[in-house]
Amino acid sequence: MQKIKARRLPGIFLLAAATVMLLAGPLAADEGMWTLDNPPLKQLKEKYGFEPSAAWLEHIRLSSVRVGDGGSGSFISPSGLVLTNHHVALGQLQKVSTPQKNYVADGFYAPSLADELPCPDLELNVLISMENVTAKVLAAVKKGMDPVKALAAKKAAIAEIERLSLKKTKLRSDVVSLYQGGEYWLYRYKKYTEVKLVFAPEQQAAFYGGDPDNFTYPRHDIDMAIFRAYENGKPAKVSHYLTWSANGAAENELVFVSGHPGSTNRLMTLAQLQFSRDYGYPLRLQSMKRMLGVARAYAAKGPEEARQAAGMIFGIENGIKVSSGEYDGLKAAGILEKKAAQEAEFRKLIAANPQWQAQYASAWDDIAQAIEKQKPRMKELSYRRVPGMRLGGIALQVVQLAAELQKPDGERLDGYHTAELESLRFRLFSPAPIYPGLEEAMAADSLKLMLEELGADDPYVKACLDGKTPEEAAKALVAGTQLADPALRRKLVDGGPAAVAQCRDPFIVLARKLDPMVREMRKWQEDEIESVTRPAGEKIGQARFAVYGKNAYPDATFTLRLSYGAVKGYPMNGTLAPYKTTFYGLYDRAASFDNKYPFHLPQRVADARDQLDLSTPLNFVCTGDIIGGNSGSPVINAAGEVVGLVFDGNVESFMGRFFYDDTANRTVSVCSQAMIEAMNKIYGAGNLVKEILGK
Repeated sequence: MQKIKARRLPGIFLLAAATVMLLAGPLAADEGMWTLDNPPLKQLKEKYGFEPSAAWLEHIRLSSVRVGDGGSGSFISPSGLVLTNHHVALGQLQKVSTPQKNYVADGFYAPSLADELPCPDLELNVLISMENVTAKVLAAVKKGMDPVKALAAKKAAIAEIERLSLKKTKLRSDVVSLYQGGEYWLYRYKKYTEVKLVFAPEQQAAFYGGDPDNFTYPRHDIDMAIFRAYENGKPAKVSHYLTWSANGAAENELVFVSGHPGSTNRLMTLAQLQFSRDYGYPLRLQSMKRMLGVARAYAAKGPEEARQAAGMIFGIENGIKVSSGEYDGLKAAGILEKKAAQEAEFRKLIAANPQWQAQYASAWDDIAQAIEKQKPRMKELSYRRVPGMRLGGIALQVVQLAAELQKPDGERLDGYHTAELESLRFRLFSPAPIYPGLEEAMAADSLKLMLEELGADDPYVKACLDGKTPEEAAKALVAGTQLADPALRRKLVDGGPAAVAQCRDPFIVLARKLDPMVREMRKWQEDEIESVTRPAGEKIGQARFAVYGKNAYPDATFTLRLSYGAVKGYPMNGTLAPYKTTFYGLYDRAASFDNKYPFHLPQRVADARDQLDLSTPLNFVCTGDIIGGNSGSPVINAAGEVVGLVFDGNVESFMGRFFYDDTANRTVSVCSQAMIEAMNKIYGAGNLVKEILGK
């Protein structure tokens, strides 16, 4: 995911920026994460004089890759090379590392196909086709149908659409809700699960400056990694891939970001944003801060423990930064007041039309009432978790999968439908290593938190502890389990409910106890909350179409989107931030901090100074609209060439979850020239460069 850095933004900045977006009116310049069925053709032509052709859009779509670990990427050679970020690849780097070989810290390069490292559980997706299935989904709901039954009917219809599509096309088939349910689209993906690691620099080069520089600009990072997709044991042959720009991005040039933004909340109602401010963010931050403390304490035990926890610590730190920044923004004076004004104006337009009033007016109050009903159960919903880092979740999946497979497809829990099973099994049976010490530390603390927040008499807590202290319960679970062995997981799933019922593995025993309570909470959430908020959201989405037409983009959903903007700097700290940095700046920053952590240079980078052209552009910024999930997205020029690689946003983009402000909101990317320069002269990856450049 995109790295996010928490900073308290000045109230004046937040208020001014919020005013731009929150008031109903024309989109801000360069704003939008646009679906490929509805690209911003009018905006591009009016502002930049560029109108991408259907062939151009298709080429970009088929060259873009969704990385299952939570980011984006792109094909950059006809033999399946996939470019993404080091921090997107971090999980796989850690999974292929050993106590003897730490590829996260030391980097990796495979000079030949034989040297490439198989990734244990990485799935890559390429969007092949899109189909509007709104009518099919909504047709499942009959007039006068009870809301709970209506929700079940809609979910069954979605499962059937996905199942039939998978059967017909053999492509991964996902029905995606857009515009708060105003539209439903079937996205079909070609899936690659045979993926190998080809190249990654040291983490210190990729994440140069560490936490102090994270989510700031100017930056000096080589945040890149390269995988290769395979099919049937051979490098994948792809007909659509992005060629490389020799010149990179010029100042004020129009560029595009083609990637998979995770989620935004720009279309949320006022009540939903207030709920996030008062409940969602405080609970999330409390949990993440505790987890970070436990992970850091575990890492402090020794070098091997530090290696095991490195990826987790990196992820939690970034999560805390982004959540803290968004939380501070929601609390800032004027933000939600402007949202209230926007919502009131929109509802006034609805009320002025009797037909719209009858169809849509109740939606906002319905959502607000459902949220009020949810508040009393927030502690249960937040703290009732299966303990552990990975083992508890695996155990619950095994128990639920065995049970769900006995049901008709349309009646199964979400996540267990026929169209989802292949990807689920791929993850569930992953051979990636599991670290018992880290599992025990995380399990103990999650049990402590449950006990503190829910009390010893809570039935969920009782089932987890079974008369033991949190430390005793965690130790017994981890010491007695064999679920780290993927063969056992497969044996249990293949054996069905009987095998699961007979299994004495302590994590499976616990999961069997917890499953009924997990299901009760899930059913309550669906029956009391989702059955109300989903149709209400659909009404609001339809109301937007009625009032404004389809001249807007939907909230992000980790599906392919196209953003655009110009390469340019911005006012910062009373001066100007340049549109680009260079290798000169990297070595100057190291020297300015006496090469001390976290501004020290990896030895290979330090040694290569005299070989590099230090004037080579290293990082640059553009006004493209992104959020977490866009990490690893290619930055493309009008010719469809790679000019950069998205890896972050600046501090001013923090509130991008809720609104966009192009005066200072910037996407930060690695320059195409810097990647070639580094691979050639720092890492000796000349063969890889030749493949990328087609030589």
